[in-house]
Amino acid sequence: MTSNQIRRGILVLVAFLGLTIAIALLLTPSQPAKGNTNIYINRFIELWNELHDPTNGYFSPQGIPYHSVETLIVEAPDYGHETTSEAYSYWVWLEAMYGHLTGDWSYLQNAWNSMETYIIPTHADQPNNNCSYKATYAPEGDFPSDYPVALDPNVSVGNDPICNELAQTYETSDIYGMHWLLDVDNWYGYGQRGDGASKPSYINTFQRGPEESVWETVPHPSWEAFRWGGANGFLDLFIRQPSGWQYAQQYRYTDAPDADARAIQAIYWAKRWADAQGGSPVVDSLTRKAAKLGDYLRYAFFDKYFKVIGCNSPSCPAGTGYDSAHYLLSWYYAWGGPTSGGGWAWRIGSSHVHFGYQNPVAAWALSQISALRPSSPRGAADWATSLNRQLEFYRWLQSTEGAIAGGATNSWNGRYDPRPAGVSTFYGLAYVEHPVYHDPGSNTWFGWQAWSMERVAEYYYLTGDQRAGEILNKWVAWVKSVVRLLPNGDYEIPATLAWSGQPDPWNPNNPGPNSNLHVTVVAYNKDVGITASLARALTYYAAATGDTGSQQLAKELLDRMWNLYRDEKGVSAPEVREDYRRFNDEVYIPAGWMGTNAQGAIIQPGITFIGIRPKYLQDPDWPKVQAYLNGGPAPEFRYHRFWAQVEVALANAVYGELLGGGVTPAPTSTPATPVATSTPPAQPTATPTRTPTPVAPTATPTPSSGSVCQVAYTVTNQWPGGATVNVTITNTTSSPINGWTLEWDFPNPSQQITNLWNGSYSQTGQHVTVTNAAWNGTIPAGSSVTFGFNMSWNGSNPAPSSFTLNGQPCGGTASGGPQPTPTPTRTPTPAAPTATPTPTPGSGPNLRINPQGFAGAGARLSGGRS
Repeated sequence: MTSNQIRRGILVLVAFLGLTIAIALLLTPSQPAKGNTNIYINRFIELWNELHDPTNGYFSPQGIPYHSVETLIVEAPDYGHETTSEAYSYWVWLEAMYGHLTGDWSYLQNAWNSMETYIIPTHADQPNNNCSYKATYAPEGDFPSDYPVALDPNVSVGNDPICNELAQTYETSDIYGMHWLLDVDNWYGYGQRGDGASKPSYINTFQRGPEESVWETVPHPSWEAFRWGGANGFLDLFIRQPSGWQYAQQYRYTDAPDADARAIQAIYWAKRWADAQGGSPVVDSLTRKAAKLGDYLRYAFFDKYFKVIGCNSPSCPAGTGYDSAHYLLSWYYAWGGPTSGGGWAWRIGSSHVHFGYQNPVAAWALSQISALRPSSPRGAADWATSLNRQLEFYRWLQSTEGAIAGGATNSWNGRYDPRPAGVSTFYGLAYVEHPVYHDPGSNTWFGWQAWSMERVAEYYYLTGDQRAGEILNKWVAWVKSVVRLLPNGDYEIPATLAWSGQPDPWNPNNPGPNSNLHVTVVAYNKDVGITASLARALTYYAAATGDTGSQQLAKELLDRMWNLYRDEKGVSAPEVREDYRRFNDEVYIPAGWMGTNAQGAIIQPGITFIGIRPKYLQDPDWPKVQAYLNGGPAPEFRYHRFWAQVEVALANAVYGELLGGGVTPAPTSTPATPVATSTPPAQPTATPTRTPTPVAPTATPTPSSGSVCQVAYTVTNQWPGGATVNVTITNTTSSPINGWTLEWDFPNPSQQITNLWNGSYSQTGQHVTVTNAAWNGTIPAGSSVTFGFNMSWNGSNPAPSSFTLNGQPCGGTASGGPQPTPTPTRTPTPAAPTATPTPTPGSGPNLRINPQGFAGAGARLSGGRS
C-alpha cells in the first residue's frame, strides 16, 4: 500500500468517525461526553444532573427553583419554598455553563423564559405604570416600633431622569426587573394579584428600618387588594397617611440589583462561549434581553428620592437630572402604582450602597461589549461611569488588612439627617460600617467578601485592569492569612467579621492608605456556597496572575469540600441553628392594630414569628425545633440551598477549565477598552504584572541605635516545594516612617520569591529587597503594614534570621513553615466562639430591606394624585 493510499484511508476513517460523533451529538444534545478526565468538569455535570433530578426537589412542579430543598429554613427568605431573584440569577449562570460544555442552550432559554414568566412582573402585574408622578417622601425609622411612619408631601422629591428615556426606548411603561421574593407554592396563601389561590405569589417581608431582622417581619402580598390584614390591608403597618388622604389598593415591587447584575454577567459568558461555538440565535436573543435588564437596572444608580448627592437634610435640593446619581449598585430600586383606576405611580432608587452588590463584570459588559450595550441613549455611557466608580469604591473601602468595608449612604439614618462630624465621604456619600440593616450588621458576613470579590477577580481575568489587580493583590493576601486548612483534611473559612475605624476621605488622585480601617475575623464556619465563591475568586486570580498559592488554596477548598460534604443531593455541611430560638420572638404590632393573614393567623400586639406562620407547625422538621424550644439541644440541619449548589458546581467547572491542567494565561480575545481613565489598563499576561511603583517618599530618618521596628515573618501555607508567607512590619518608634524598604537574606539558596503583593521586590541570589507600594508607604507610629508573597524552595524552608528597614535593624519573630505534609496546614487563628452562630444572611438574598414603605409613594389617594 502506497503512502497516498494510507493517507486517503486515514482521511476516510476520520470522516467516518466525525460523522458518527456528529450523529451521536444530535441524538443526545444535552448530555456531556462521559469519561471526561477532568474531575472538576465531571463534578459540575454530577451536580447539574442532581439539581435537575425531580426526586431531589430543587424545582417546583412549575419548574421554579426553590430557595432550598428543605422547607424549614429561616434566613432572608423565611420559608424554604419561597424563591428569590438571587436563585434565578444563579440558575441562569448554571445553564450558561451547561450550554458552554454541551452546546445545548435550550436550558438557558428555559431559565430566562421562567424568569420573565414568574419573577419579572408582567404588564398585568404592574398596570397603570407611568412617568407622570413622583414618590411621596417617607422617613425611615430606626426600629420596627417607629412604624408606621408618616408620609410627608412637603419634602421635595427630585425628577426621575430615566423614566421617559426607558419608556420611549422600549415603548412601554412597564419595568423590566426582577422582584426579589416569590412564594413559589403559595404557602402564605395570597395568590397572584390577590386571588388567594394561584402560584407563585409575589410577597414582601422587610419594611421597617435597619433593626428589623427576618424574625421581626410581617409577610404581606405585593398586590395589596385589602383582602387580608386590616381595613387597609397591611399598608398601615408601615405608612401613615397625611390628614385627608386615603389608602389605595396598589402593587409594589422591589428589585435586588446584585441579582439582576449576576444574570447579566452570566449572559455575557453565554454570549462569549456561544460565539466560540459558531454562534447561537438563542443566546443572541437572550443577550438583547440582558441588555434591556441592564438598562432598567440603572435605577439602582440614583438616590432614593432623586435628591442631590451630598444631601444633609430633608430640605436639601431635589435633583433635576443626574445630580442625583451616585452610579453605584445600591441596595434596591422599587416601583408601584394602583391596581386599578390609573393615575398615580411611583419609582424610587436607593440612597444606601453596599460594596457587596457591585459588579464590575456587568458594568464592563454593558458598556464595552457591543452585543450587550443597552438600547437607551445613555445606557452604555452610564454603565461606563459606573464601572470606574465601582472600582474606586472598592479601593476606598479596602481595609489595612485587605478586606472590604461596608459602604456608604446619601441619606443618613434613612431620613437625610445631618451627618456626624468627621465622617469620611466618597463623592458626597457618607461612610457607613453596616449599610441598610443592623441585625446582624450587614457587613459582618464574610460571604459579601467572596461574592463581590469573585466579580472583581473575574473582571481582572477578562481585562487585566490593574486597578482591580491592586485591590485583589491585597485582598487575596488577607484571604490566604485567614482561611484555615486543617490537619484532619477539613477546612474553615471566616463567617463573621468585626470592623473598626473608617476609610480616609476619598481623593481619586491620591487615595489614602486607610491605616485606621481594620477588620478582624471573630467566627468561622464551613458554608459550602461561600467556600465555592471564594474558590472561584481565587481561581480567576490565579489564572490572571499565575499565582500558584491562590491556585493551590482554591484546589484545596474544592477538594476538601467535595470529599467531606458530598451527599446524595449535592454538597452540604451540618449547621447547628441556635438562632431558631427566635421562632418565639415577638413581632412588633402597633397598639390597636388587628388583622388576619391568609394562613388564618390573627395578627395583633404580642404575636410571635411562629404565631404569624402557623403552617410551620405542620412542617416535618418542626418537632426538631419544638424540642429545642422546650429546652433541648439546638437542632442540626443539612441544607441544600439552590444558589449554593450552583456555586459549588460553577466553582468546580471554572477551576477545571482554567486550572485543571495547570495555570492558564489570561484571555486576550476581548482586551479591555480604556474607560474614562488616563492610564489604559494593562493587558493580562501569564505572570503577574507588577504595578509600577512611583518614586518612594524620602524615608524618615530613624535612630541609629536600637530597633526601629518589629517584623513578623509567618509561613501561612506550605506544600512540597512551595509556600505562602505573610510579613508584618510594625513601627516601634514615636514618629511615622514615610517610605520603607525591608531587606533580608534567605538561609537556603533555593528559596526564591515567585510573586509578591502589597509591595515591589527584587531578589539577587539569597538577598531580597521589598519596597512599599504607592498606597502603603507610610507606617504611623505604633502601626503596621503587611505584605505577602509566594515562594519556591528545595530541601527545607527555614525563616530568615534578621531584617533591616531603611538600613536599620529590625527585631521581631520569624517562623518557618512546618515541614511539608500531604495536607497543607494554616497558621492557627483564634478559635471561633461556641456561642450562638451568627445567622448567615448570605444563605438567602441577605436580609434585603424593601424601600421602606413600598413607597416612597406607597399609600396614595385613590383616583390618582400627584
